[in-house]
Amino acid sequence: MLWIKIEERIKEQGISIYKLSKITGIPNATFYNYRNGSKPSFKNMCKIADALDVSLDYFREEERK
Repeated sequence: MLWIKIEERIKEQGISIYKLSKITGIPNATFYNYRNGSKPSFKNMCKIADALDVSLDYFREEERK
């Protein structure tokens, strides 16, 4: 779910994973780890949210009832 939201934003902004890597300073390979299910640290989530111009709440998963 997290990766889907990241991917939506990069597509909306017309940037690549490589470009997001350069903006955030997070290694490109780390984004591929996230795509494969790894969870980012809070620090990296803050960098990603800032780069994609969204709040951290954007990445929150919906609570299931």
